[in-house]
Amino acid sequence: MTTVNGTPASRRRAGARPVKWLSRGVIQVFLLIVGLVWLTPAAGLFLSSLRTEEANASSGWWTALTTPGQLSFENYTALLKDSGIVQAFWNTVLISVPTTLAVVVIAALAGYAFAWMDFPGRDWVFLVVVAMLVVPVQIGLLPVAKMFGALGLFGSIPGVVLFHTAYGLPFAIFLLRNYFAEIPKEMLEAARMDGGGEWRIFSQLVLPLGRPAIASLAIFQFLWVWNDMLVALLFADNQSQPLTVALQSQMRQFGSNIGVLAPGAFLSLIVPLIVFFVFQRHFVQGIMAGSVK
Repeated sequence: MTTVNGTPASRRRAGARPVKWLSRGVIQVFLLIVGLVWLTPAAGLFLSSLRTEEANASSGWWTALTTPGQLSFENYTALLKDSGIVQAFWNTVLISVPTTLAVVVIAALAGYAFAWMDFPGRDWVFLVVVAMLVVPVQIGLLPVAKMFGALGLFGSIPGVVLFHTAYGLPFAIFLLRNYFAEIPKEMLEAARMDGGGEWRIFSQLVLPLGRPAIASLAIFQFLWVWNDMLVALLFADNQSQPLTVALQSQMRQFGSNIGVLAPGAFLSLIVPLIVFFVFQRHFVQGIMAGSVK
């Protein structure tokens, strides 16, 4: 029997198992507590959105855990009958989805060009793109607003989309270019030797390998645009305002109108969560696909 310092190896392994299980259990309990703490505000918002305004004014949302009879979907029914909120929700979709698609597509094309295509002034152009990262959004609000006013885009959804696209591209191009540059050069050379053109290499080789970075970019870009209020508050009018501006307007007009604000805020919260979990699945698949040689 093999011994280590007079102790059989089998006995040492048996003694190490409880320690391993205990440490794993402590970590799982800690992560569970952290998850509950992070989910508490969302759970409180959801329960508040299901309670009447009188119930929210008289007691805290946690009382619904002991008296679930006070919960109903009347606030959501009233919210869906509010044409302004419904229009603001669809405006948010019409702003967030095209912006995310435009940023991802343009950044993927530009990132591949900066990483693997030779053209005059490539490094200088990329340096300009990187320099745009340090320009705050607030600096461009007034000049772009004047330009959009001259072009007839001020106060419209296309104007908001163009602004978000323009200011989202520098970081997106920087991210994807650096990720694409890590692809082994031998793979691209082998594809070119097999007769593959630039478009075929980009679409069939680079994009599948770059799926993790593209999925991450899509998540962050969508969340940033969906939750934005500064740009929309300036560039959108009453007909094109997104949900964040509509809820802020409700708060300004009616004060603590929790019957509208709570379900509207939860609606604004749940959509990014759904998008995140959907893209997270593609993110994991992209990692697994990129790890197989």
